[in-house]
Order: sequence, then structure tokens, then C-alpha cells
Amino acid sequence: MRRITSSLFAAAVAALAVAAPVRADDLATLEAAARKEGAIYSVGMPDGWANWKDTWAQLTEKYGLKHADTDMSSGEEIAKFANEGVNATADIGDVGLEFGPIALKRGVTQPYKPTTWDQIPGWAKDADGHWVIGYTGTIAFIVSNEVKNPPKSWADLLEGDYKFSIAQVGSAAQDNAAVLAAAVAQGGDENNLQPGIDLFVKLAEQGRLVSNAANPASLEKGEIQVAALWDFNALNYRDVVGRDKFTVLIPADGSITSGYATIINKHAKNANAARLAREYILSDAGQINLANGYARPIRVDHVTLPEEAKARLLPSDQYAKAKPIDSEAWTQSAPTIAAKWRDQVAPKL
Repeated sequence: MRRITSSLFAAAVAALAVAAPVRADDLATLEAAARKEGAIYSVGMPDGWANWKDTWAQLTEKYGLKHADTDMSSGEEIAKFANEGVNATADIGDVGLEFGPIALKRGVTQPYKPTTWDQIPGWAKDADGHWVIGYTGTIAFIVSNEVKNPPKSWADLLEGDYKFSIAQVGSAAQDNAAVLAAAVAQGGDENNLQPGIDLFVKLAEQGRLVSNAANPASLEKGEIQVAALWDFNALNYRDVVGRDKFTVLIPADGSITSGYATIINKHAKNANAARLAREYILSDAGQINLANGYARPIRVDHVTLPEEAKARLLPSDQYAKAKPIDSEAWTQSAPTIAAKWRDQVAPKL
């Protein structure tokens, strides 16, 4: 193989970082650069979330990339990128929709448009490629089958005697979205979150709101009676713990559908590996991996999903009252949730 001079190689790699979509024949250069780096370090992309396990395993097998992840919330990811600056220890992260524009505003990202760029809806990407949604999620209830009179709606929650679990309102996109979903079900929207806050205030006043995270470990220990999670997490956790122990459903009186976006650290030490990872996540293979993790791929209309993947999803009729998120309005209102929760809900706990 003819050896590429260091200056030409650097120029070719730098060209891949610009905002214009790459051409298919650029991928060989990107792959070579990523292989040379040999590693990728992610945040907020653990094995058990949306089946990242298969994507990382395939990136290791196909491209020789060593990988490690540190799990954290969307807000923590952005803070890490900002605080570490040029001493970056993470290359790529996965953040909730409202956190993509926040990351861009804080200047911690770099652009990259994958070859599948034109198949990604406009609402699901930054115009310059600083953040790109890979999969969508809808807020669902996960309910212990030991709960009597299990809730089918947000309104039902107020009539129960079970505990409702929520952990990181203000910093985690999933918990923020739960507040918005409750608001929508109670007549609010992205510009009026108060109905959702009011519902949680009432639960707290009843002594039925607890600050613990729903995950396979807490579910297995019997610490969770009812919680609100993205549908892909709820379905995954249910199957990990046992379908006979938990039920997953979309609240009948309303929910919201959002998504998660990859952000590439502006100071990534393995920037080409991060770009290649985004490329792979939005390829057919990467999108099928996400579907196998119970997440609805953003390119679902352009990918043929295996029957096994289709069977992991909830029936489409459950999503009748799920409202697509208004990303522009949500970006403005989501940052206000932490203060609302601190001032109105937390004192009741």
C-alpha cells in the first residue's frame, strides 16, 4: 500500500471534520484515521441503554477500536466536555434532544454529517451537524405486577397508594421528559410545564414520590413500584428482570416523543473514531442495533427491520396520545425545570 505523507493525511482527516456531508469514498480515509487512533471513549452510552453494547462490539470487531463508557446524565456530559476542555477524556456522548442545542451554545461540540444525512428529518439534527438524533423515545410507565389497580394514565397516579420513582429531574433528559409528558397529559405543553409540576407536588404531598432511579438492579430488588422511563429503557429493563414481573405501557392520557443525539467533543482525542461511530450509528447496521435495544431508529422509514426487532416494540395504537416534542420550545423551557422542581416539589419530599 502506498504510504500517505503526514501532511496529506492530516489534510484529508481535517477535511472530514467540516460540516458538509462526506462522500462515500471519503469513508476509507475516515476509517484509516480512526484505526490509527485505535480507541473511542464515550459518556452516557452504556451497554444496557438502547443496545449500545452491540454497536460498540461491532466497532471494535470491524475497526479495532478499544472502547470504554462512563455513564452519566445529559447535563453531566456537557459539563464534563466543558470542564475538561483541551484535556478531554471523552470523545462522544449521547444527550437528550433539548441538550443538543445547549451543548452547541456552550461551544463544546464539533460538526460531522454522516453519509445518511439526507435521510434524517430536519427536526432531528443541527443544520451544521453539531448534534444528530439517532433514535426516538416515548415516555412510558413501567409498573410492578404486584401493584394493585395499576395506573393506565397520569391521572390514575393520583388515585393510587403505590410509590412513584423519579431521580434526576433537571439534569437527566429522561426525567425532564417525564415532567413534560405529565404536563401534556394535564393540559400543558412545552411552554406551560406547571400542570406537570403540580401533579408531582400532589404525589409528594401524599408521601408517594421517591427519588430513586429505575434500572434493572432496583427493579430486581423490588425497589420500584411505578416509574416513568423512555419506552426503550422500560421494555429493555422489563425483559432483563422478567416479563412476568413488570408491565410497560404508554400513559393513555398523554405522553411525548423525543430523541437522543450524539455530540462529538470539540477537543476529542479520538475525533475520527467519534465521527466513525456516528457514521456507524446512523448506518443500517447501527439503526438495527438500536431497534434491537427497543429504540425506534430515526431512519426507520429507510431501514428494513428484522422481525425480531419489530417484536420488541409496543403496539403502535398505544402511541395515539403521544405528542411529538416541539424541540425549539422545549430547548427554551427545559432549563427551567430544575428550579421549578427545587422550589415547588423538593420541599414536599
